[in-house]
Amino acid sequence: MPVYVIERHIPDADKLTAEQLKDISAKSNATVEGLGEPYRWITSYVAGDRIYCVHEAESADVIRRHAREGGFPADKVTEVAAEIGPQTAEKRR
Repeated sequence: MPVYVIERHIPDADKLTAEQLKDISAKSNATVEGLGEPYRWITSYVAGDRIYCVHEAESADVIRRHAREGGFPADKVTEVAAEIGPQTAEKRR
């Protein structure tokens, strides 16, 4: 399944409390359950006025549907072309 990075602009996102983040997470989980199609939330990063989320879905349209139904912004949705990390340097060609 394709992986997407979603950029969500949320003013003062880095000031959200643990309880607010818990509520957002619960709403996202409930929305995923209600989609009725394959979808997986992998992780999210809170940084400044943004939350960057990594999700798997069949298409960017499904990502946008999750955002719409959950009441979350999805300012930019980008399909991941490749994944790299320190281990990438170790791989043989």
